Amino acid sequence: MRFQAHVEVRLKPSHSDPEGDTAAKSLRDLKYGVERVRVVKVYEVTFEADSLQRAQEEVEEMCRRLLANPVKDAYHYDVVEVE
Repeated sequence: MRFQAHVEVRLKPSHSDPEGDTAAKSLRDLKYGVERVRVVKVYEVTFEADSLQRAQEEVEEMCRRLLANPVKDAYHYDVVEVE
């Protein structure tokens, strides 16, 4: 079966986000009423697996092994079957 995962990786709240801070300052300089900007990386992964449960297990492993740094990043994902 073919699956697609949508994975969002962001810095944990305790870590500074200099890219987000810079974007927020620039938006305020442009007169937008922005309080805060946080940068989020999004990965869209299409892959084969035997079942939805196995697909979710594989995505969890992908996140832990490569897509997210567990020291500084938090992540969330959704997995759906695709044709």
